[in-house]
This record gives sequence, structure tokens and C-alpha cells, in this order.
Amino acid sequence: MQQNQEPKKDAGIQIQLDELTAQGVYINLALINHTETEFILDFIYVQPQAPQGKVRSRVLTSPIHMKRLLNAVTENIKKYEERFGEIRTAQEPQAQKIGFLQ
Repeated sequence: MQQNQEPKKDAGIQIQLDELTAQGVYINLALINHTETEFILDFIYVQPQAPQGKVRSRVLTSPIHMKRLLNAVTENIKKYEERFGEIRTAQEPQAQKIGFLQ
């Protein structure tokens, strides 16, 4: 570092969370699509024994942010499994038939 340069300071980001958003929504299915410039994530709730689901939230993001999200989720799953044990997933035939990811 040059003598006349100050080290960069982390500015920090203040994030607001309103009451309704803080309650969250439960989802049990996700549909992920992409174009050259963005990823589209649909978070869906399907009731047991119901023939259809409802999109509870849609998130659009850039490929760079999607990769960051993937890395963050991967790291958090690793930490979770170190603490609580392996997460086992069951294959859902209906979800596989229609191309959804769970």
C-alpha cells in the first residue's frame, strides 16, 4: 500500500425488514429459469394432494448475484450438516415429471 492511501473501510449496508416480510412464507417447490442476462426464481407452495401450486414469490437477479447466492447457500448447507448431520432429500416423482427443482 502506498503511504498516502488510506485502507478501504467497509461502509456496511443497513437493511430494512418490514413486519409482513419478516414473517416470511413457506415454500416446498422452486422453479428456476434463466436468460443470458438474468435468473428467475419462482418460490412455490403446493398443498399436499393438490393438483396445482401457487407462486408465493418471484426473484429476478443477475448471473453474478446468482453465483454468489449459490456459494452462500452451499456454505450454509455445509455448516448446517456439520452441526446437525446430513440433509437427506427424497425424490418427488411429480416434481421431476414437470421439471421443477426441489
